[in-house]
Amino acid sequence: MGMRWEQAVVDARDPVRLGRWWAEALDWVVVNPSRDEFEIQPAEGVTPGLIFVSVQEGKRTKNRMHIDLRPDGVRDSEVARLLMLGATRVNVGQHSDEPWTVLADPEGNEFCVLGELRS
Repeated sequence: MGMRWEQAVVDARDPVRLGRWWAEALDWVVVNPSRDEFEIQPAEGVTPGLIFVSVQEGKRTKNRMHIDLRPDGVRDSEVARLLMLGATRVNVGQHSDEPWTVLADPEGNEFCVLGELRS
């Protein structure tokens, strides 16, 4: 018996707005535009995807997971594109020569844009 990763759930103040931002950032499609569970996937029926849900009333703790993205092209070009879409740079104590860049989406959720794979 095995398991398959279906989706990651992201808490959001505005699930639709944040879900649309990530759909544009990743060039994914919206498969469920519901305000309660806004879901995107790489292509319809292709998983894993991301589902954006409203933050629970009174929730104050920070989630301990973030997304790492590996661009098809040059990292710096993708970082510039994401910044133009509304991402912000985040300093989590990383060194300037790290092979990744830490950003945050419009609601402050951190994610990394990785560099090229090294062989």
